[in-house]
Parts: sequence; structure tokens; C-alpha cells
Amino acid sequence: MPRSLLPWLLVLQRLGIALLTLVIVSFAVFFATELLPGDVAQILLGQAATPEAVAGLREAMGLNEPALQRFLGWLIGMVVGGDMGTSYVNQMEVAELVSGRLGNSLRLAGVTTLVSVPIALALGIGAAMWRGSIFDRAVSVLTISVISVPEFMVATLAVLIFAVWLGWLPALSYGANVDSITAMLKAYAMPVITLSFVVSAQMIRMTRAAVIDTINTPYVEMALLKGASRSRMVLRHALPNALGPIANAVALSLSYLVGGVIIVETIFNYPGVAKLMVDAVSTRDLPLIQSCAMIFCVSYLALITIADMVAILSNPRLRK
Repeated sequence: MPRSLLPWLLVLQRLGIALLTLVIVSFAVFFATELLPGDVAQILLGQAATPEAVAGLREAMGLNEPALQRFLGWLIGMVVGGDMGTSYVNQMEVAELVSGRLGNSLRLAGVTTLVSVPIALALGIGAAMWRGSIFDRAVSVLTISVISVPEFMVATLAVLIFAVWLGWLPALSYGANVDSITAMLKAYAMPVITLSFVVSAQMIRMTRAAVIDTINTPYVEMALLKGASRSRMVLRHALPNALGPIANAVALSLSYLVGGVIIVETIFNYPGVAKLMVDAVSTRDLPLIQSCAMIFCVSYLALITIADMVAILSNPRLRK
């Protein structure tokens, strides 16, 4: 096999693993939801509904069919025709419900990425460049402190400080209803501050570790012995070779936005996909839960797969 084809074979292998993971996750989510207590027909009709009415609604909604048959029908419709199904509660197409919320979640994730990634990379690379200095110690203490605090505590403290004590920002975020730049900044400030704190902390530590590992290699030490400045040694010699690990660090940290945003959207009442999924779980709206879970899984796998591709293609031994 030509060596030049090796990187592309590895990329195809990662894509195949990602597709297999999607199928396994969809299977797990479907049957985990089936195990939840309660019945969507009973929830829709209320506690006063007669057993005959509940049985009739279950029959009309197709809930009497075997679980495996319903799962395969949903999966085939999703793969072949892009049909996410119909919501049990709203009687609307799931794609229509999700599309209205997906843009909000993507905007929140995009703004958080634009804020957190440059800050995290600058602090992580700076801490590695001046390892052992006061700056490095301060950054390490800050990141460990943030990582040790759960995101709901960070969100609660943000509300307490910026909304209650200072009164600068609203406690709730309605990102879809803004009519000016000032209103948009206020709407996104609280969730972005919370997510940026949590995401950046892990990214800073992983970036610092990746750059330090590269600095300790013989060829970088040789550049320092030849008289290269510390900044040139890091930015010119170490950083390009640490691109793969840094890409993985960024992807792993940003993948937190896929799952961790559920808590943030719920606390700030932000109208995103995560908040929609939480509401769907309370009503046992299985098609909506399944579709939201697949969106989260696709986003997570896309980030990880892109990071793997960058790591593979940035490796000179594989690229040549």
C-alpha cells in the first residue's frame, strides 16, 4: 500500500467509527427512554383519564408496537428520508420544532467559542512559555479552581454577582428576542460567561501540557541551545508540532458545549435545543428526545473527528 494513502485510510477509519457510534448511541437513547417511568399517553390525558382512553391513545400513537420495531422504523426514516418523526405532545414535525431552537444553540456555542478559544490558547501557550513563573502558577491555580466547581455553581454565582448584587445583567436570557446590539450582549452575557469559564479552564491546562511536552523534545532544546529566544522557540518550533494535541484539546473542551450546555440553558431559560430536550424528557416525548440526542451526538463526534483529522494530517511522518 502506498504510504501516501495511509492518512486518508486513517481518516476513513475515524469516519466509520463515528457512524457506528451514532447507531449505538441512538439505540441506547431509545431504550433508555423506554425504561423511564410513566407513559406519554397517560401524561397527555392526565390522571383522570380512563384506562380505555389511555389504551385508545396508545393505539393511535403506535405505542403498542414492539419497541425494536418502532426504533428501526424511526432509524430508517431518519437515515433514508431525513424524517425525525412527529412529536407526541405537540403533534408537529420534530424537524420543525428543532430547527427553531438549533439556531439559538449554535449562536450560543459560536459566541462562546469566539470568546473562550483565543483566551484559552493565549493563556495556555503563555503558561507553557514561562513555565514555573508567577504567571504560570496564577493560571494553574485559576484553572484548577474553575474545574473543581460544577457548571451549575458557576452559573448560580454569575446570577448572584452580575444580576442580583450588581444589577448589570438580566438573570434570564432570551437570545432570540433582541432588537439591538446592547440587548444582544446582555442576552448572551450570562450563559457565555458561564460556559467560557468552564470550557476555557480545561482547554488551558491541556494546551499548556501539549506545548510543554513538545518543548521537552530534543530538537526544540537544540533550537534553544543555538540561541533562539524563548518566544521563537515556542512559536516557531514547538507550536507547529503541538498542533495535533492542541486540536484535540480544543475539540474535547468544546465538546463540553454539546452536553454541558443543558444545565446552562435550563438555568438561564435560554431557548435552545438542550432546553427543548429537558422539556421533552418531562413529557416522555420520545421522537423529540431521540432527535435532540442525535444532534448532540453528531456535534460531539464531528468535533472529535475533525480533531483526529487535524492530528493525522499535521503529522509529517503520515503526511509524507
